[in-house]
Amino acid sequence: MDFYEKEYIIQSSEVDMYRRLRVSQLFTFTQEAAIHHTEALGAGRAKTLDRGFLWVVTMQHAEISRLPEYDERIKLVSWAGKTMHVIFPRHYEIYDESGECIIRGSALWMLMDRNTRSMIFPDAEGIAINGIVTGREYPLPKPLKPEATDSSKDFTVPYSYSDINGHLTNTRYFDIAEDMTAPAAAGKTPHYVAAEYNGEARYGDRFDIALAATDSTVFLSGTKDGKKLFKLKMEY
Repeated sequence: MDFYEKEYIIQSSEVDMYRRLRVSQLFTFTQEAAIHHTEALGAGRAKTLDRGFLWVVTMQHAEISRLPEYDERIKLVSWAGKTMHVIFPRHYEIYDESGECIIRGSALWMLMDRNTRSMIFPDAEGIAINGIVTGREYPLPKPLKPEATDSSKDFTVPYSYSDINGHLTNTRYFDIAEDMTAPAAAGKTPHYVAAEYNGEARYGDRFDIALAATDSTVFLSGTKDGKKLFKLKMEY
């Protein structure tokens, strides 16, 4: 099973007030695809979650020609790239009903020990994924460069933002970015989004968010206890 494919009809709970798919929901789709495909490839919960190993995203990005709208049917296609020591690349494409590819992206995953929160070496634990090369892969994400920021805000992780891994789910960072800046509320659609995750924030944790936003670019950087937590960029 080299490819994972799934069709969706966009639901009202998945869109914003402009009836377009929320960016956070886009990455929820891609991550659910990664989880289901990983299970099919023989590295599912029996070898990971049930043994105390957690799949976590370290970086992800996407190029967006347009976001699908409420009640629109789309098809998501995803596949695993070649494993890079401890990093598992993942690629994805989203097509509309006409067969046009409207979103392309990629992500880097790794395994973390649930108790120590340290990185797992998959070879030592007998975990392997046979990735492929198709020739149409979107470039893998790279670390985001720091940018000058002009304001900051405190943020406390609410219970509803915590995920199965016990921390602020990475898709929620996009909601935070859109809530704190103006372009999304003004109806603008991003053509590129990227995030890098350097640490984790758990339920009740407080951290500082530094941000800079214009009509065309949003950049956020989070710091907790003096350590970098995440960086995120959205281009409109």
